[in-house]
Amino acid sequence: MISMIIAIAIFGFTYILIMTEWVNKMTAALFGGFLVVMLRLVGQEQAFESVDWNVIFLLIGMMMVMSVLKETGLFEYLAIKTAKAAQAKPVRIMLFMFFVTAFVSAFLDNVTTVMMLVPIALLIASELKISPVPFIITMAIASNIGGTATMIGDPPNIMIGSATDYSFIEFIYHLTPVILVIIASSLGITWLLYHKKMVVTNENRARLMDYNEANLIKNRKLLHRSLVVVGLMLTAFLLQSQLKLEISTIAMIAGLVLLIINNRKHVDQVLIHDIDWQTILFFSGLFMLVESLIATGVMDIAAKKIISSTGGNLKTTSFIILWFSGIFSAIVDNVPFVATMIPLIEKIGHGVSREAMNPVWWSLSLGACLGGNGTLIGASANIVSVGIANRNGFHISFKDFTKIGIIYMLNSLLISTLYIWLRYF
Repeated sequence: MISMIIAIAIFGFTYILIMTEWVNKMTAALFGGFLVVMLRLVGQEQAFESVDWNVIFLLIGMMMVMSVLKETGLFEYLAIKTAKAAQAKPVRIMLFMFFVTAFVSAFLDNVTTVMMLVPIALLIASELKISPVPFIITMAIASNIGGTATMIGDPPNIMIGSATDYSFIEFIYHLTPVILVIIASSLGITWLLYHKKMVVTNENRARLMDYNEANLIKNRKLLHRSLVVVGLMLTAFLLQSQLKLEISTIAMIAGLVLLIINNRKHVDQVLIHDIDWQTILFFSGLFMLVESLIATGVMDIAAKKIISSTGGNLKTTSFIILWFSGIFSAIVDNVPFVATMIPLIEKIGHGVSREAMNPVWWSLSLGACLGGNGTLIGASANIVSVGIANRNGFHISFKDFTKIGIIYMLNSLLISTLYIWLRYF
């Protein structure tokens, strides 16, 4: 019991440091992570094993890919093309980028999606001479929403799919309808929040519309080679289960191939300037910190109490899991939470038909995936997006992200509640 209290206290203290930004968030996360090791709440070996290297190497691999693509001028080209398609109107661009991010996230990992698309938003904002912060926040949110629609879009869904016999098609059948409604309502929220705030001068709009984007491609030979590698990488992501490879391995191979093609003698410059070590170390500390909550039994007890309080009623169980998952996933990473919940839900399912368990499993998926929008540290895509912004000179605080993200989270959970009720009960 004492170890549980200490683990909760350290987590709470670290969370306050991250929220208030009294110290750098990487420093806070690493301090909390190593403090639980020093106090023997978690053994050092266990703490290090808790770091999800699949996430870490996915980030490093994609940063390598983005580093090479950046040199081709592709992002500048796509930025101008996108802005022109939206007639250089910032809110229209924002809505377009929100939809594209959500769509792409349904088929690619959320982190991969934001690493590919956020640089485009940064360049559009730069050309229009407006702040990119609203674009970056809403695109991170869109990636979490879109990723919920399929089995491969978000890690919790991958875990649920591997723990059950639900197929890829069943995930689409049960989750995509509600996600489409949530995307539509989120586009409305985006318009309400920003349509009066995003103002661009006619001069900047005209200058952008007159831009010849073809001149922005700096190295066509490297672009063609890079697009082949990226195309193979994306295909491998989609065929991941057949290839029996982790996405981190695929991303690292792609990143290393591109480095060999372009920067084989200047890798040190890529490592210094293009790899966001602060974000990577922040993730590492966070994984260690959350492991202390798992190791001391905090998460297990919390999950069991939530489930036991329903009295075996599957309708009540579904709604409680939906909201508990949503709120909890806004506070801690949703992967360890889902890992804790899966065996408990499997116990509930003993002697219960597969059809009767549908709303329980889908509630876990919707809550865990959509709840990540509630705070800055609720989802990997949020942290990575903000990390990209910070590296480009735009600071997004915990408060800045959370006051917007929580609106989308509550909207998503309310629609999900109505959907679960109408469709399954």
